Amino acid sequence: MLVFVLNFILFAVTVWAYVGCFRTPEGGWSVRQGLGALRFFTLLSNLFCALAALLTAVGILLGGVSHGVWLMKYIGTAAVTVTLLTVLFFLGPNVGYKALLSGRDLYLHLLGPLLAIVSFCFAERFYPLSFSASLLGVLPVILYGSFYLYKVVLGPEKGRWEDFYGYNKDGKWPIAFAAMVLGALAVCAALWGLCRL
Repeated sequence: MLVFVLNFILFAVTVWAYVGCFRTPEGGWSVRQGLGALRFFTLLSNLFCALAALLTAVGILLGGVSHGVWLMKYIGTAAVTVTLLTVLFFLGPNVGYKALLSGRDLYLHLLGPLLAIVSFCFAERFYPLSFSASLLGVLPVILYGSFYLYKVVLGPEKGRWEDFYGYNKDGKWPIAFAAMVLGALAVCAALWGLCRL
């Protein structure tokens, strides 16, 4: 029952946080603003993890969580852990923690990822997590990083995104990309270790 509650909370609060992305500072609603927020890894990782949490909760109600859903929840947990650590150690010192840990961002950047980590690593041990399987957690970073690189650096100039994460500062995107992949691999190893405690 605890696992169901944790996953339902993870799903419901993430949906609530995303709905808030459609709210304008003036109090109105903007579909363009809400959909535009999907450019950010923070939101994509949280939504993916929330979907996996919903499927996990449904699986519990139906009598069992499939290995595929469980693995999906792990990958989602790894993705939001990358979000958490990126905020704490990269974006926070550069942008300021107050802006990144206020309002719904407090949940998306900190509370949601922590809930996912605790839930998966300590309450959802439905299957053993092998080290090789744990490396699948790097996939969201590789996929998003490649797309971000195209939209910011390699794609046609018309329609490019601004480098809102600052990964191409001084043209050093190869270093930033490699650092993110290595960081994601370290996250995978850390989650694998937590699951073995």
